[in-house]
Amino acid sequence: MAVFDLDMIQKVYAAFPERVAAARKVVGRPLTLTEKILYAHLWDGNATVTHERGKSYVDFAPDRVTMQDATAQMALLQFMQAGKKKVAVPSTVHCDHLIQAKVGADADLQRSLNENNEVFNFLSSISNKYGIGFWKPGAGIIHQVMLENYAFPGGMMVGTDSHTVNGGGLGMIAIGVGGADAVDVMAGMPWELKFPKLIGVKLTGRLNGWTSAKDVILKVADILTVKGGTGAVVEYFGDGALSLSATGKGTICNMGAEIGATTSTFGYDDSMRRYLNATGRAEIVAEADRIAEHLTGDKEVYADPEKYFDQVIEIDLDTLEPHINGPFTPDRGTPVSKMKETALENGWPMKIEWGLIGSCTNSSYEDMSRAASIVEQAVKHGITPKAEFGINPGSEQVRYTIERDGIIATFEKMGTKVFTNACGPCIGQWDREGADKQEKNTIVHSFNRNFSKRADGNPNTHAFVTSPEMVAALAISGDLGFNPLTDTLTTDKGEQVKLLPPHGDELPKKGFDVDDPGYQAPAEDGSGVQVIVKPDSTRLQLLESFPAWDGQNILGAKLLIKAKGKCTTDHISMAGPWLRYRGHLDNISNNMLIGAENAFNGKANEVVNQLTGSVGEVPAVQRAYKAAGIPSIVVGDHNYGEGSSREHAAMEPRHLGVRAVIVKSFARIHETNLKKQGMLGLTFANEADYEKILEDDTFNFIDLVDFAPGKQLTLEIVHADGSKENIKLNHTYNDQQIDWFRAGSALNLIKLQDQNN
Repeated sequence: MAVFDLDMIQKVYAAFPERVAAARKVVGRPLTLTEKILYAHLWDGNATVTHERGKSYVDFAPDRVTMQDATAQMALLQFMQAGKKKVAVPSTVHCDHLIQAKVGADADLQRSLNENNEVFNFLSSISNKYGIGFWKPGAGIIHQVMLENYAFPGGMMVGTDSHTVNGGGLGMIAIGVGGADAVDVMAGMPWELKFPKLIGVKLTGRLNGWTSAKDVILKVADILTVKGGTGAVVEYFGDGALSLSATGKGTICNMGAEIGATTSTFGYDDSMRRYLNATGRAEIVAEADRIAEHLTGDKEVYADPEKYFDQVIEIDLDTLEPHINGPFTPDRGTPVSKMKETALENGWPMKIEWGLIGSCTNSSYEDMSRAASIVEQAVKHGITPKAEFGINPGSEQVRYTIERDGIIATFEKMGTKVFTNACGPCIGQWDREGADKQEKNTIVHSFNRNFSKRADGNPNTHAFVTSPEMVAALAISGDLGFNPLTDTLTTDKGEQVKLLPPHGDELPKKGFDVDDPGYQAPAEDGSGVQVIVKPDSTRLQLLESFPAWDGQNILGAKLLIKAKGKCTTDHISMAGPWLRYRGHLDNISNNMLIGAENAFNGKANEVVNQLTGSVGEVPAVQRAYKAAGIPSIVVGDHNYGEGSSREHAAMEPRHLGVRAVIVKSFARIHETNLKKQGMLGLTFANEADYEKILEDDTFNFIDLVDFAPGKQLTLEIVHADGSKENIKLNHTYNDQQIDWFRAGSALNLIKLQDQNN
């Protein structure tokens, strides 16, 4: 295939030097790579003012939009309402989330086509109509396909998936957003982001032995925790960074979503040149080489990083040890040498039931070849694997190439299940036999997230995140405490064998190859294409505009739920079997907050209906409040909305009549999604006030009529005994975001502005 969007990339590069020079002049100092890309993508052109990190709201002009099938449905249903004839920037849809892993690639793909035909046809036709590239089911995982075909150094991309950040592996600023944000960009509107803080990670030394790129981000997650990167871009640099492959860099950037980072990136270097050339994009290398000095941070920045970054971390790759993170959270890091002791102390199940390799984080050619080198040793020595094994290739191009090169055959010698080129178990699309028994067990995988119930729906599955090669070693041993650096395995002859460190090719020696990559180009003129949504469909539902704010204070609100502890987007709007309703807002709203722990009884999906005193499921109680015209609020803990970009977690409460979400702190994407949908996303000015919220309280927002940037809101709490107390709530709304609230949603505002022009 020809290089996608080369003319767009050439235009970006043509303007880049002048824009960087303007920014350097305004800022008055050397620039990081992150700053160069951000200032080069300002909506208004050349920089005229310095934007303050962590404070300034800035309008940007991203180069492209990417969407996966689960989130694209809602994004494109919203785009249909925007009244545009064609997307304003190159955009693509990738069908990777709706394919469930069960039997194996071919059977699973066919079953998905049968079950999801209506949705795939909708996405195909709406892409055709609006000028959007469409990647068919089986073509691959969105972020791997993106890296292979669209990502380019110095570019700026938004995507309706939190792991869009994978594009940083090719030197992009690639950011996960909700569908409403994507609609802004596709509609040709400016896209707003708070100018991020900057975290610099200096990598020295070189990976060796069992250590891989995955261990870099597992270590960073351990250092920064799941919220340590919130509001920041992580920029990697140093000799160690130069020694990593482009797909290894992608792995590191990909899991930056797990520390809450806006995105992560690396400067343009030889590894990116090699990868671009190998994936048929020599023209981009030629263009990038002309402005190479602008596609990495200035030398002065990397020589004295403390002067230019808000925080600096240094990691020595020479001494970095393989890590195994988990269970239940991706930031709990344990070096492999300490895992046996740590697991025994915590009572984690030592027997490993499954080893899973793949997901958008680790499904490259290099990942597969390094893992296969471990499997090959086990087969050669007659070692029988003690755990079941499954792989998901990242794309049809990767799958075809590893089949050609004998890598799939190596895996299959060990009884490995080869699943479809799709997300599969990583996002809960795994029909795991026996999971319904909810037995306590351990699995290891090369994915990015390991929240409770995420992979197989079993809350007692202890999932651990590690590198593909470590997954292979641990699955073969069947023992969570196994350390391949020091321990031996028993062959079928009773001999003790120590596995040699993994090895594999960064890129295929014979080049990549593929028969049919699975791409469908859109119609040149889509005006005659009909997009059909059946009125009685259970899968798709045309959207109706949310009501505008009536300009009055919200009074007499009831508490729907006070969530305790970790409340991710998985808790707010589960994936797994619920993915089938991602295009039908009313049906998927039946999963709203069913995974959140009620602070008053410690249970999930069980709250008191304050109108009747009876106990009910969260969505049913909220529907009762909506039917009675009673406003409601949701209260939450720290880092509320952590995890994926799914805007359903904001749209469902909005659709069912929740008016405000009040928490100790938000994850970035979720807070933005709430704002976009016309919701109040507020934080306790005093975190201890969380404790003041009682189950049977009534709430009055007594000064909402004076809603203004930088001005606290006052919440009057009326207790059941009639006593009252006021607490202060903070917010981060600017003037435009308050306009979204007034209009009822950001999309409503776009339509209003179009009508007035």
